[in-house]
Parts: sequence; structure tokens; C-alpha cells
Amino acid sequence: MYSLDINFLQDRPDFQKNSPRQKSQKSLLPEGDLTLVYAGLAIGICIPALVGGSLWFLQAKNTDLEQKLAQLEQENKKLDTEIGNINKIKRQTKAIQAETQALVSVFDQIRPWSAMLQDLRDRIPAAVQIENINQIPPEPAVKGKPAPNPAGGIRIVGKARSFNDVNDFLLTLQKSSFLKSEGTKIINAILVKGTKPKYSNGEQVGIATPDLVKYTIQSTMSDIPASELIRELEQKGTVGLVARIRNLQQTGVLKK
Repeated sequence: MYSLDINFLQDRPDFQKNSPRQKSQKSLLPEGDLTLVYAGLAIGICIPALVGGSLWFLQAKNTDLEQKLAQLEQENKKLDTEIGNINKIKRQTKAIQAETQALVSVFDQIRPWSAMLQDLRDRIPAAVQIENINQIPPEPAVKGKPAPNPAGGIRIVGKARSFNDVNDFLLTLQKSSFLKSEGTKIINAILVKGTKPKYSNGEQVGIATPDLVKYTIQSTMSDIPASELIRELEQKGTVGLVARIRNLQQTGVLKK
């Protein structure tokens, strides 16, 4: 048979107040001290929020940086193209300047024949005659070496009363700014005997000629630029060349 075990002491109020079980249950949840609980809850909520916000910020920043990087790469390609164009223009400019300088250098080596002939007329002694003047062409370069006489030269053939007159003519030519002093020399000088007068029936029928010296003088053209011979060119009446040289100097293509 079943038996009932009823303890009426547990139902008494004083027994319930003094019960250790009740005291232990009340100690687990102290009243009025929930600060730590709320702080823990706040930390638990804030940390994921901070982590999520940081991730979102970093992703946005990364996207912004990627866009800026792409923009910089496009600008870099554009700059590379512009730099290539600038370098191309520089190469073309250098080539044009080199061609211009080459043309100017050739132009600066011009020796007008009118000025040279006038210089010869001013220097020839009274006892010397010029019969012929020939131009000697420039010597070509050999195996990459510069030509020994790029400007060419002249050969003068004529007659003089004596060898001294030929020497005097040589000395005056060596002082010319249009010729090289060391390249001016006498190639040959030969005495040609004159003729005596002839008579027929006591009358002179021929004209007597004096002894003469037939000479050949060869000279090399000076390599002094025409821009440095402006004064001499002006004195010889070469106005056109002087004007062109001064125009080139004013534009800066030809140095003064």
C-alpha cells in the first residue's frame, strides 16, 4: 500500500524564511546590481557592430583606392603617349636643326668669285699680268677621312717682268684672307726670252719684246667662315652675301 509523508513544517512561514535553499537561490540573483550584466550585453553588441563597420569602411576604402589606381593607370598611359610624342618631336627638331646647321655651314663657306677677283686686282703688282685663273675642285674624302682640301683652290697663270715681281705677287697673295698662306706657292716660273727688233732696208719692221717670266701660282681656299669675313666682303662689294649672313645671325641660326 502507498503511504503519504507530509511535512507540515515546510509550509510554515518561519521555516521558509530560514531555509538555506531559499537563501542560495536569492544570492544567485542579487537585487539592484545589474551594471555588469548590461555592460556585458553592450560589449557583446558593440564589438560585432564595430567589426562590421570596420569591414565596411575598409571595403569602401579599398574600392575607392582601386578606382583611383585605375584612374592613375589611365593617366599614366596618357602621359606615356604624350611623352612619346614629345620625344618624337624632339628627334625631329634635332634632325631639322642638324640639317639647317649643315646648310648654314655650307653657306658659310661660300667664296664669291666677284670678291676674290677684286681681291686679286687689289693685290697684283704693276709689273705682273694675269693671263688665266682656274678653279681647283675640292679633293674628295678617302676611307672616311676628311678631305684635305674641302674648299678647293685656284691656279693663276701669267707673266711678270722678273722673278722678283713674281715673288712680290706671291707675298701679297699669302696675306689674303680668302687664301691659305701656307697653301699658296709658286708651281713654276720660267724665263722667256724676248725678241729683238727686225730691220728691212734700214727700217724697223718688227717690235722688240723684253724678257719675261712666265709663272704659275697655286693657292688653297681659306677655310675661314664667311661670317668672319664680313668686313672684307663689304670692302670687295659683296653686298648680297653680307646681307644674308647678317639675317642669319639675327635669327640665331648663324652665330656672330
